[in-house]
Amino acid sequence: METTSLVTPSPPEPPPDEHHSRAPEFYGFVAWTSTSIVFVLYVLWALLPDDYIVWLGVEWYPSREWALLLPAYSIVIVLLTYFVYFAIAIARTPAFSDPSTFIDNKAHLPAPGADQDFKHADPDAIPELYDIPIGLVNRVLYGPCRSQNEKRPPQERSSNGGKIQLSSKTP
Repeated sequence: METTSLVTPSPPEPPPDEHHSRAPEFYGFVAWTSTSIVFVLYVLWALLPDDYIVWLGVEWYPSREWALLLPAYSIVIVLLTYFVYFAIAIARTPAFSDPSTFIDNKAHLPAPGADQDFKHADPDAIPELYDIPIGLVNRVLYGPCRSQNEKRPPQERSSNGGKIQLSSKTP
């Protein structure tokens, strides 16, 4: 086996596999050939006059209006398929207020009521890895939960009508 050097910047390719099947190549050729033949027959059926088709020995064939209807119906079916898939995706999407939009069933949460504070008293202890529950994140970021009717404590009310005042004092 050759090694990589400055002359050959990439490693050499492995030898081809000797035991692979060539069936997909044959299937591909048959599919390509058959679709080409069907397309040529379709174009001849759509464009040739009736006299030439009868002269070729074909006694019965569908009406020529199907030469336009089949592609039109095919396009409508494809577009309808996209529409149905998008509609199913939108219908199955949970509402923004549903907790399943930001919590999944693979979350690793601590057991409810478990005291996690004393597990880390040992300095050599490695803490367990948990996902932070969304309720705890909301309490830390936004404070305790209040109803709409509760009044805000006096320290949270602003006397300047919601305007922010910058203090020139530095701590």
